[in-house]
Amino acid sequence: MSRSGSGYELLTPSEMNAADRAAIAAGVPGTVLMHAAGMAVAQAIAGRWPRGRLLVLCGPGNNGGDGFVAASILAAQGWPVRVALLGDRAQLRGDAAWAASLWAGPVVAAEQVDLSETDLVLDALFGAGLVRELDGAAARLVLMLTNSGLPVCAVDVPSGVDGATGEVRGVAVRAELTVSFERGKPGHWLYPGRALRGELHLAGIGMPATVLAEMALQAWLNDPAVWRPVFPRPEAQGHKYSRGHLLVLGGASMTGASRLSARAAQRVGAGLVTLAAPSAVWPVYAAALESVMVAALETAGCFAALLADERRNACVIGPGAGVTDATRDAALAALRTGRATVLDADALTVFQAAPQQLFDAIRGPCLLTPHEGEFARLFQASGDKLARARAAARSSGAVVLLKGPDTVIAAPDGRAVINGCAPPWLASGGTGDVLAGLAGGLMAQGMPVFEAACAAAWLHGQTAQRIGPGLVAEDLIQALPASLAALMGWTPPA
Repeated sequence: MSRSGSGYELLTPSEMNAADRAAIAAGVPGTVLMHAAGMAVAQAIAGRWPRGRLLVLCGPGNNGGDGFVAASILAAQGWPVRVALLGDRAQLRGDAAWAASLWAGPVVAAEQVDLSETDLVLDALFGAGLVRELDGAAARLVLMLTNSGLPVCAVDVPSGVDGATGEVRGVAVRAELTVSFERGKPGHWLYPGRALRGELHLAGIGMPATVLAEMALQAWLNDPAVWRPVFPRPEAQGHKYSRGHLLVLGGASMTGASRLSARAAQRVGAGLVTLAAPSAVWPVYAAALESVMVAALETAGCFAALLADERRNACVIGPGAGVTDATRDAALAALRTGRATVLDADALTVFQAAPQQLFDAIRGPCLLTPHEGEFARLFQASGDKLARARAAARSSGAVVLLKGPDTVIAAPDGRAVINGCAPPWLASGGTGDVLAGLAGGLMAQGMPVFEAACAAAWLHGQTAQRIGPGLVAEDLIQALPASLAALMGWTPPA
């Protein structure tokens, strides 16, 4: 993603419309905003593609107005430009009509357009606010464009993509480049819209900074700017006891999962980590973990007994634990303390028959980290991914990290983050266990649960990008120090 604006807020289409209205009320004419948007599109095209035969497809609204401005600017720069309009030029209104008046050349009906003498298409048909299915002439035009194989630059979002959800409304354009304005939209980062937008370029168009500052925005693209102020940093006079003590539950058979969580928590800065495992497999854990303490669980109540030490201020329960009564009891024991708790994997599935039992037990900082299958077992939420995660957080009282290539982290108060840095090679066994450990390690150090989940997801993705293809879960733990050093601005002394 390239960016000439600033900020990591994500605006829904309705919020962006409200921002436009506020900017106009503050004294910035709509025509000024539209001209700046069209100029940004023209500059992005000229900076990416060699001069060629450009077809500008304009729709009947302000998205089409941006297209008319861009067409006028590029034609003045010597580009061979044709303009096609979906609709009647005489029916254009407001700023879109003003923009169309800038174009001195012919305008053909979009339904009659010929793509054979075209090198590049500017898609200015429909913007991010599309909420109906494309059909009729519009759908046929989008399908023709998609089947042509021509490179496409989209204005705001590829036509057919819902900017609020990323969902495809019937059919949608696939773009190589999308130019949007001031801030991104959820649909830029949620699939399938994310896969259709190509490279995303955000351009400032002169909106007053006060406009967005005064809006009660609650969604962000995951970035250190969102959570850096509360990220824990080792202090010169700190010690291991001041950096938190994480308790991790180990399972009887899948012993690698909880070990990955424990090691990840250490790497991210937890001062002490204890892994509690059934006594029968205690030697397996003890032999494999040097700096992690390993406690033997002799009886079903031993995990709760370990929580009697209040210095164990955070827990990770679920990775490799098994879908058993012992896992459920450990989760409920941890939640009863009100201490920071991460519930992952088996600690979620074990409540599938009685999810309300889990939700009623949450009384302190709690992070649930389901993938889509685990999410469906616990929640009845419907809609797009952002809406489902928010609904789940409200109903459970926990922060919910809904995993996937477009991970969403949602808090009960409505705040939400979309993670945009996870590469596809994270789809590998054990990487989720590492993520749970990262979050638990940060929570043990006192980081608030929502921000800890965001930071863990970001470090997880950034570290995976450093490693590259061929990644296995253990690599994340070994490579994490480089990501932490970059985040903290640390370099080895000369």
